[in-house]
Amino acid sequence: MQNKFIVETSARHIHVTDATLKALFGADAVLHNKKDLSQPGQFACEEKVTLVGPKGELKVSILGPTRPADQVELSFTDARTLGLKAVPVRESGDVAGAPGLKLVGPCGEVEMAEGTIVAKRHIHMTPADAEALGVSDKEIVKVKMNTARPVIFEDVVVRVSPKFALAMHIDTDECNAAAAFGEVYGEIVK
Repeated sequence: MQNKFIVETSARHIHVTDATLKALFGADAVLHNKKDLSQPGQFACEEKVTLVGPKGELKVSILGPTRPADQVELSFTDARTLGLKAVPVRESGDVAGAPGLKLVGPCGEVEMAEGTIVAKRHIHMTPADAEALGVSDKEIVKVKMNTARPVIFEDVVVRVSPKFALAMHIDTDECNAAAAFGEVYGEIVK
């Protein structure tokens, strides 16, 4: 295996619980798959939610399937647009104490008490990928990208699970800074 992997841009989105889905879209609501994502079983939904912050609103896609906790993933630019301050950079799922937002759907609203983060850049991989790349779960690495604006991203967390497919995720601010448009690849440079 080569030391190269696809780098994908993860645009702003939300993960919702079953209860939030029903509050926003009605008691019989289900998520409708618009497009499969690179991670097995994950998909972008036809359903969209409006995020309402102190200074603005943004419409975002829901990513399915539903989860145990609501979570909004933004870029810092998105957070400023909404008027949010002190949005933490965190791994997915680590939402305790992160700012909340008002969520608006076609059938109702939900006041999310916490759960808005800027996702920490990360690489999904299987145990076999990790062994081939010489890394382990939760290891922090550097990733070099040869784009029109070459960069080395530091503080990239390795996430290992047999349920993952090999891919790195960055947010839209990071994508724009690196000119990481189209199909781009990174490589670990410890």
